[in-house]
Amino acid sequence: MRDPVAVVGAGLIGRAWAIVFARAGHPVRLHDMDAGTMADSHAYIEARLQELAGHGLLDDSPEVVLARIRIEPSLVDALRDVVLVQENIRETVEAKTAMFSQLDALAPPDAVLASSTSWLPASTFTAGLPGRGRCLVGHPVNPPYLVPLVELCPAPWTDAAAMARAHALYSAAGQVPVTLTREIHGFLLNRVQAAVLDECFRLFEEGFANAEDIDKVLKDGLALRWSFMGPFETIDLNAPEGVVDYSARYGAQNKKAMADRQPFQWSEATLKKVDAERRKDLPIADIGTRSAWRDRRLMALAAHKRQAPAS
Repeated sequence: MRDPVAVVGAGLIGRAWAIVFARAGHPVRLHDMDAGTMADSHAYIEARLQELAGHGLLDDSPEVVLARIRIEPSLVDALRDVVLVQENIRETVEAKTAMFSQLDALAPPDAVLASSTSWLPASTFTAGLPGRGRCLVGHPVNPPYLVPLVELCPAPWTDAAAMARAHALYSAAGQVPVTLTREIHGFLLNRVQAAVLDECFRLFEEGFANAEDIDKVLKDGLALRWSFMGPFETIDLNAPEGVVDYSARYGAQNKKAMADRQPFQWSEATLKKVDAERRKDLPIADIGTRSAWRDRRLMALAAHKRQAPAS
């Protein structure tokens, strides 16, 4: 039996983290200030576990994994003897500052305190804490039980030992941690995604293609390679002698392609045009159904990647 983990905040991300750690063998204490949210958690998690089992993504039965997750209304009891706290409350500095003050006071002194925040640097809500050295960002991709990347971003005062413990805990739970050396707005994933979105919106705004065809450039083009290797490895393999050779062959053209670009300003008119195209294909009422379809496709991809050789 592995050491206990506390998951604080039982929304979609918190429930997903509970699945990650319980699937890996950790006893999980799932806490939320809202009783209704906690009451709904077990049924939601049980349904996801059945789906995961159907794709061969559980080593134990859904019943065994679910039994490792305890709904804990008391924050004090949720934090007792844990090695990691994964915080998932609302995305405001004020809320996280208040929560981390409680976590630092109540959690064991050697427990790692990690926030799932998508944008807020840990320095904005941990500066005044006595135990600020064990605080960091552990930013997942939704849902983390299907997309294993987790970004570990330290505050300026985060101890290297805490980063190493976090890396080991996430790795052992089946996640793929990446380590930032220092804080940057949006971390890594959001910045890369923002760059792609920026260019896609700009190409749409200037009338080069419709939204559906721009989506195809990713899903039927770049993303097929990017699902098992990143952009650096991609260009390394696209020239006979690697990255430097790629630069010699295509660097000037890449520079030319980017030389005249202007950042997309997130104009309301363009956003409404993209939304109108999307609504023709997917009414708002069907977004939940399509999201469930997305997760089933991710499960199939995760099952394939689990079975495929790494090299």
